[in-house]
Amino acid sequence: MRTLDRYVVRQFLRIFLVCVIGVPFIFIVISLTDSIDSFLRDGATPGAVFMHYLYQFPYNMLLAFPIASLLAAVFTVSSMSRHSELTAAKAGGMSFHRITVSLLVAGLGMSLVALSLTEVVPHANRLSEDALGESGTKGSRLSFVFRGRGGRYYSIQRLTRTDALTRIEQIRVDREGTGYPYPSYSVDAPRADWDSIGGRWVMRNGALRMFPEPDRTVAFQFAELHQVAFTDSPEDLLAKSKNEDEMGYAELREYIEALDRSGSRTRGLRTQLMMRIAFPFTCLIIVLFGAPLVSSTGRGGASIAIGIALVTTILLLGLHRIAEALGASGVIPPPAAAWLPNGLFLLTGVYLFTRVRT
Repeated sequence: MRTLDRYVVRQFLRIFLVCVIGVPFIFIVISLTDSIDSFLRDGATPGAVFMHYLYQFPYNMLLAFPIASLLAAVFTVSSMSRHSELTAAKAGGMSFHRITVSLLVAGLGMSLVALSLTEVVPHANRLSEDALGESGTKGSRLSFVFRGRGGRYYSIQRLTRTDALTRIEQIRVDREGTGYPYPSYSVDAPRADWDSIGGRWVMRNGALRMFPEPDRTVAFQFAELHQVAFTDSPEDLLAKSKNEDEMGYAELREYIEALDRSGSRTRGLRTQLMMRIAFPFTCLIIVLFGAPLVSSTGRGGASIAIGIALVTTILLLGLHRIAEALGASGVIPPPAAAWLPNGLFLLTGVYLFTRVRT
């Protein structure tokens, strides 16, 4: 790297780190202000609240990555323009396009960091909820899907636990196989009872369908059936389920596939899954958009840079919300919805990049 490249990257990273650490504190203060009444009402201790927000910090950092990338790019270019460093670089034979390459490399690096952070955030979100004691069990649970052992998915309409009886009403078990030695199958039963002595669930008066080949089905009726692998206790099934924000990419994808097999609508979840990939690369695209935009404003100073950053952030977040709604409603496919904001900003950034004076 040239000396100027190192200088530009150093300026970018300095501003980026300040923003990506500082912006989450703003999010936390806003959230704490809104939630303090509920914390007091529920009797949450100061230590529990502190750990709750400590575990939420990775999620808030991830949200701040595009904002921090934009501010870093905008302030770096604005500062270099204000101090005539861009003019000096151009006089030395380096065009604005060449100077911006180092910013784009830094933006790509931040995108990759954000992409890796998406796998840390779900686990941290789970710990954040557990810190407030929200992972306990309840006496009943309605309409949920449980991922069991051996690739089995249990779609349960209602689970009720009382002193006299623990029962499931309307259960479906699905497992995808590989053929005759390990066939796919589906079990439907109107009810299942917990056998506390045997530590197992007994399904009653149902039907078993096996699919050893795509064009062949073998069906059985049964009065009682239990699966060796279905030994998950009522406490496990009644425990607070993970929502999509608490699942990693692979886990969320498997959960969506299970919902598909049970006939549930999954367009909204598929859009969120695609956004797990698209959102981190906003960092790179926003740098491509912001750098030529602030360069074209001349020496407007910090006020112009802040104004550009705020307007761009509002537009970006608004587009993400609109695209997510379009994908969830089925107006456009989930992959297109996830990448639509990035595509619009990319095209605008390329246009600005080609129009800037070099």
